[in-house]
This record gives sequence, structure tokens and C-alpha cells, in this order.
Amino acid sequence: MNKFFLIFLPLFFMQDASEIIFEFNKNTNIANWRVVDDGVMGGRSQGNFKLNENGFGEFFGKVSLENNGGFSSLRYRFLAKEVKSYKYILLRVKGDSKNYQFRVKDEVYNRYSFIHNFETSGAWQTIRIPLSEMYPAFRGRKLRMQNFSSKTVEEIAFLIGNKKEQNFTLEIDSIKFQ
Repeated sequence: MNKFFLIFLPLFFMQDASEIIFEFNKNTNIANWRVVDDGVMGGRSQGNFKLNENGFGEFFGKVSLENNGGFSSLRYRFLAKEVKSYKYILLRVKGDSKNYQFRVKDEVYNRYSFIHNFETSGAWQTIRIPLSEMYPAFRGRKLRMQNFSSKTVEEIAFLIGNKKEQNFTLEIDSIKFQ
């Protein structure tokens, strides 16, 4: 075996290294996913989550601005996953041409999250999010802290809150670290 092959082979496998956070199919148990709407602050938005007929997670509902509302979120907590060897999160989603946020928490009891905004196109997309570009925020305000640099993640979330009343649908196929 030549030296080039011996060097190239490990690099090839390292580039494709990934870890599934969650992957949906028709038999997926979604019991640990939970919707948190602006009702926690008195708002009237109504988010829902189900496994649809195609086996994808489907986050859908209506964002309302009534009573100082304006957001709906979908959250998933898990035992801490080590992420120090990963640089990205890959989302395979199909949205409704609206803007969403993907959020991570390094510790579930932190009040802030690290955020990345993304726009959906109406077609299936793979969104590649650099972990180091996720910025810290709390209640819509960017915090004076460094971007994500933790060694672990304990919660992921999707959020819609575009400061307007709107119906929404986001289908989710998979979420991975890469």
C-alpha cells in the first residue's frame, strides 16, 4: 500500500464523520419532543408536532401577535452529547418559505440559547450550520458572550417568530452533528 493511500484514507473518513441527533421515520418515537409557545408569557400562538404520513417530523401551527405573543418553538432534550470533534450541524428540512431559528443549549438549565437563523425554500434542503457561528441570545436579544464553543449539547430547538401573524409548517427529516 502506498503512503498517499495511507494518509488519504483516514482524512477521507474523518471528513464524513457524523453523529445522528435525531432521524425521523414512520416508527419514530416523538414523545420526548415538546412544543413551547408564547403562552408561557401570555401569548396566543399555537404550535403542534406530529409524525406525518411520510414519516417526517412535522412542526406546524399559527403564530399570533395577540397579547404580546409572537413565537412557537419545538424542543428536544437529551443526555449531553460531546461535540468537540464536530464543526457543523446538518438539518434536512422542508419548510414553507418562511424564516426559522435553529437553537442549541450546551446546558439545559441555561436561560440563553445559541442561535442560527435560516430561510426555507419550499423544497427539501440540507442546512449546514457552523457551530462556531451560533450566537448567544435570550428573549430575542443577542448577549455579550462568545459564540458557541462548548464541548457538549443537551438541547436542540426550532423556533419561528418573525414578528408577524402567520401559519407555518416545517417538516424535519434528520438532524446530525458533522
